[in-house]
Amino acid sequence: MTVRVLPAAGRVAVPWKNGGGVTREIVARPEGADTGDFEWRVSLADVGGDGPFSAFADVDRILTMVAGEGMDLTVGGEHRRVDTRFVPQRFPGDLPTGCRLLGGPVVNLNVMWHRGAAVTPTVMVTAPRRSLALPAGPAVLIVALDGTAEVAGVALGRHDAVLLANERSTLHATAHTAVVTLTPSG
Repeated sequence: MTVRVLPAAGRVAVPWKNGGGVTREIVARPEGADTGDFEWRVSLADVGGDGPFSAFADVDRILTMVAGEGMDLTVGGEHRRVDTRFVPQRFPGDLPTGCRLLGGPVVNLNVMWHRGAAVTPTVMVTAPRRSLALPAGPAVLIVALDGTAEVAGVALGRHDAVLLANERSTLHATAHTAVVTLTPSG
């Protein structure tokens, strides 16, 4: 059983692969992997203007808008409006994806994984003032999105995270909080 605290303070803003925004990695596997060789990766991305998203070959993604008015996305030629915060949106990361902001910059939680990876992520966002029993593993990532939360005896501020491995715990969320469950594939 392990609990790894991943504080928001000190995360480095890295330009997107295509230069259209910045991302702050929360955690990736393997540890130290860059945007070209991760098995799975979770980050917060700032989208400051209209333009294309970076394409990632053989990658699927779940995008959850956590701040801003929203985006009109075109994913592989299909229109998708993302204008409600905290609703996970799944789509292929290798399809050409264009973005038009609806009312200024947005911040997105991005969960990306290679098809055929050892894990398949799911994302759920808890409502404020909720408690939730968490599964025992093998890995669950908790990210406080717009306020605070407490899990496994760790107090989380906005954008702080905790990675639990084989740890049964209860999440106490005072604000919207993402629960990313990494389930073994196959």
